[in-house]
Amino acid sequence: MVRVLAVDDEKPALEELLYLLRSDPRVRSAEGATDATEALRRIGRALEAGPDGVDAIDVVFLDIHMAGLTGLDIARLIAGFARPPLIVFVTAHEGFALQAFDLKAVDYVLKPVRKERLAEAVRRVRELAEPAIAAAAAEQIPVELGGVTRFVAVDDIAYVEAQGDYARLHTDEGSHLVRIPLSTLEERWAARGFVRIHRSHLVALRRIDELRLDAGATTVRVGSAELAVSRRHARQLRDLLMRQARG
Repeated sequence: MVRVLAVDDEKPALEELLYLLRSDPRVRSAEGATDATEALRRIGRALEAGPDGVDAIDVVFLDIHMAGLTGLDIARLIAGFARPPLIVFVTAHEGFALQAFDLKAVDYVLKPVRKERLAEAVRRVRELAEPAIAAAAAEQIPVELGGVTRFVAVDDIAYVEAQGDYARLHTDEGSHLVRIPLSTLEERWAARGFVRIHRSHLVALRRIDELRLDAGATTVRVGSAELAVSRRHARQLRDLLMRQARG
């Protein structure tokens, strides 16, 4: 199922589009934005959350003619992100199709939007989005154990602990030492919902069971482990957890 952000500065048109999207059983969620600033803020949250996060977006349905930045402008900005969502343009104007597909749009839907035509766009999005989501979910990391190489699923890792140039991966079954700096894993797994909480720890946001503030010190509980949160990371972590809870 796909997660959608629809962007249109005409509220009636946006509400109609959202109604049609939410009526499609292949659409998991559909949110709206009425201007570029709101849309880019929402997309930024999605990229920060990663593909498994509560704020994730698989596709943006974009009107082209809007006050301020146009849909084409927004698409160009999105294209510069590391893992941009897919783009579908929804517009009353036929003349921008070439520019739209130059920006690697999945589809170009003309207004007034027909339910059957929108369903076709959702089908195309789903075909492109779901293999990418499945591939990300299947990511594994090789670890050495007694001369044998095992493969640990990234989704099974609760938190990571820095140990010099190495990192110790903690799962429910035990821990594994790999020769990869924590900073490398932080960058690689940011889109999978891992957040830096301390110079020594990287944590899967979804695995945090408790956030505690005691005498000015912040800690999190991840399973049976209690981990310190540095002051520089405390506020961002609280914001992320609150957004996750609201989702």
